[in-house]
Amino acid sequence: MFEVILYTVLAISGIAVAAAVILYFVAQKFKVIEDPRIDLVSEVLPGANCGGCGFAGCRNFAEGCVKADSLEKLYCPVGGNECMKKVAEILGMVAAEKPPQVAVVRCSGTSNNCQRVTKYDGAPSCSIAHSLFCGETNCQYGCLGLGDCVKVCQFGAIEIDGMTGLPKVIDEKCTACGACVKSCPRLIIELRKKYPKDRKIFVSCMNKDKGGTAKKICTVACTGCTLCVKECKFDAIKVENFLAYIDFNKCTLCRKCAAVCPQGAILEINFSERKPKTEVVAENAEVKKE
Repeated sequence: MFEVILYTVLAISGIAVAAAVILYFVAQKFKVIEDPRIDLVSEVLPGANCGGCGFAGCRNFAEGCVKADSLEKLYCPVGGNECMKKVAEILGMVAAEKPPQVAVVRCSGTSNNCQRVTKYDGAPSCSIAHSLFCGETNCQYGCLGLGDCVKVCQFGAIEIDGMTGLPKVIDEKCTACGACVKSCPRLIIELRKKYPKDRKIFVSCMNKDKGGTAKKICTVACTGCTLCVKECKFDAIKVENFLAYIDFNKCTLCRKCAAVCPQGAILEINFSERKPKTEVVAENAEVKKE
């Protein structure tokens, strides 16, 4: 009996040793040597793992940078230009500078502007509500206000305004990671160029219904009247599907488009108040006299 036990132990031990030797040689044969620069790049990244760069996390982004021939299409929105400069120095490449961006909510469908016709009683999720019905108003393009964008933001840069019921972006905290943009089933959140003093001009509407229908649904809806297009001297505005859009790469913040919009659909944020026309005329007259 003792001999049987001994032989069994020896046999199992022999098999274990043989398996260990085989596994060792297999591991040596197929081992992957990781580029040490991946660790160096990872150290200069913000570590947010937000996915704004298009990769699953900062480590994956670092691997992508090391393996890439150029950093032209690679960018960390959280770290920004300074972070990408450090990455470029480590890899001996050149990182193209990109203008900072910030998220904006392109909807003004508050209860004052857009009448509620029904009450949603279901899971508090925009994506679920969007798949079930058009929303509490007759606007099938407007914000649902259930806060999917708030839930995905890791930086606390967006919240639901208690007064309007719409998402509100906190510019100082926004990193332009794009998580809120991806989470919105209505596609009303957009990343736009961040101007000095956080100034913004954009069409705060996504309604693509014809003018009359859109106006009945929301008092500040864009009707596609093209007055803003005619007023803009920089070819920065176009109208498609009865909806105007301002190209932030061409816009000079002259504000003339907002002045002629009959619906008030074009928002101008963080600007000084417009002077009444009478004051402007008087000032111009004084300048001419001088």
